[in-house]
Amino acid sequence: MPFVYMLQCADGTYYTGSTFDLERRLAQHQAGEGAQYTRERLPVELIWCSEFERISDAFGWEKRIQGWSRAKKQLLIDGRYDELPGWSVRHRGRS
Repeated sequence: MPFVYMLQCADGTYYTGSTFDLERRLAQHQAGEGAQYTRERLPVELIWCSEFERISDAFGWEKRIQGWSRAKKQLLIDGRYDELPGWSVRHRGRS
């Protein structure tokens, strides 16, 4: 199943990505083999993830979340789903 995930980088910034194999992808990021953005901001920590039925859904949410403000991302991380317009009912409570 595909995942969308958020990492907190060493400089406090957030990185959002998607993958089929979350464990492998996290190991890649930690080893400096992930995105250029995270390679320059190691170490990283997984702070949020959600599993999806289809890769198209995961990729769509990845792109949507990437466009959010830091404050809106923080609502997601904190599980404050009711304060996130557009976060569908079927995703609430999942993490």
